[in-house]
Amino acid sequence: MFVIISLTIFVVLLLQYVRRRYSYWQRLGVACEPAAIPFGILDAVVKRKQSFGVALRQVYEKHSAKVVGIYMVGTPTLLVRDAELAQQLMTKDFASFHDRGVYVDEQHDPLSSNLFNLQGAAWRNLRNKLTPSFSSGKIKGMFGTIDDVGDKLVQHLLQQLELAPQAEIDIKEKLTTYAVDIIGSVIFGLEVDSFSQPHNEFRAISEQLLNEPGWLLKLHNISTFICPALAKLLNRLGYKNPVLTQLQDMMQRTIDFRERHNVVRKDLLQLLIRLRQTGKIGEEDDEMWDIETAQESLKEMSIEKITAQAFLFYIAGSETTASAAAFTLYELAMYPELLQEAQAEVDAMLKRHQLHPQDKLNYEAVQELKFLDQCIMETIRKYPGLPFLNRECTADFELPDGSLTIKQGTPILISLFGIQRDESYFPNAEGYDPHRFDADKQNYNQTAYMPFGEGPRHCIALRMGKVSTKAVLAKVLANFDLLQLPHKELTFGFDPAPVLIPVGGLKLRLKKR
Repeated sequence: MFVIISLTIFVVLLLQYVRRRYSYWQRLGVACEPAAIPFGILDAVVKRKQSFGVALRQVYEKHSAKVVGIYMVGTPTLLVRDAELAQQLMTKDFASFHDRGVYVDEQHDPLSSNLFNLQGAAWRNLRNKLTPSFSSGKIKGMFGTIDDVGDKLVQHLLQQLELAPQAEIDIKEKLTTYAVDIIGSVIFGLEVDSFSQPHNEFRAISEQLLNEPGWLLKLHNISTFICPALAKLLNRLGYKNPVLTQLQDMMQRTIDFRERHNVVRKDLLQLLIRLRQTGKIGEEDDEMWDIETAQESLKEMSIEKITAQAFLFYIAGSETTASAAAFTLYELAMYPELLQEAQAEVDAMLKRHQLHPQDKLNYEAVQELKFLDQCIMETIRKYPGLPFLNRECTADFELPDGSLTIKQGTPILISLFGIQRDESYFPNAEGYDPHRFDADKQNYNQTAYMPFGEGPRHCIALRMGKVSTKAVLAKVLANFDLLQLPHKELTFGFDPAPVLIPVGGLKLRLKKR
């Protein structure tokens, strides 16, 4: 009898807790999305029906209020729909929203201590140290490696056309290989060519990320964003991310070899080694690539922290570069007049620099491609690489209109996929119009355009991402014609990663020019 009474009391208390938890926004009088207990807006994601970015956009489109209360597995979260308010939180009021609220355990799990995850002073300190790595001069120094990978892609596509001239090519798959090889070469300092050697060690490790991971890795990955406390518990119980562990071993071998043999390459790993040895990366663009030795006790960064940064740049850079380039080519294939304009610009650039389509490009030449810049800008408006931005309220904050005080610890989400396809901000939002970015036109709300984030936590590597994307687009457009596609809006399927994955891939037919 006692057990039945105790169980009844427990169930009643649990139901009361759940009811109160899932009525948080209603009690505050905030417009909210009805809670689908227990997963909230993640219900369709957990059921593998939608990716998170698509689910969040649907909530964005169902409401009109500036802020909307939502629930994520019982956690009251605030979706900011107003672009001006979103900008304000990330810039002017950054002091109250300076963290992302994701899992990080710098002391016990240094592999989690990447620039995206870190909080407060630890984030600011590392950000200041890494910023010089992505100066225009540093990227110019790395451009030769980027260009080499682009050449290998062109040769691979030419071989594909010789074997099957009429075949459709999944351009996203090819550009993912391009992006991964750039990461392997520039970030991890490896000699990698996945086009001719598709089963190399780095690519094999990468495939573990791209393919369906094991359930424990999947749980850990999801919990880092949804429930950081669970990710921390898994770590304390001894769980280690197997992909990160393999990358750490690879990084250790590469760094040991370079330090033993004084090997110097103009890549990001070289700059991270410099940071490890001296605590700083030089501001001067043409300097600070060299090796300096330091006693182990004086070294600034552990191998784990270097691996953490490299892994972040891999995750952030490979998908965004491949997606931006692939979606751009897909859209250009549907708009022959835009394709012709882009190819004419590339041809004129090659003529000015006395280059042939298969010649090496240079950093300065690629920078001249202004219309291609606008194409990329329009692509990442319509298909943002990360379809949402996230922050955490780090100090109680009253909204400017006084309607709500956001409590410390509240997760904040901004749907880029929603805002950047909102007709009130971007006329013809579902279309593709690079000329909206013409200096004398700009018929859009500039506040609503934020594909790289805003404020101090905007993407640190955006310049490198743009250069990598523009370089490969220039090479493809110089060497191939894109056969016209019928106008068709893409649909996006489920993917455990928070990215936009088109159903059926991105299929194009190419023809050698």
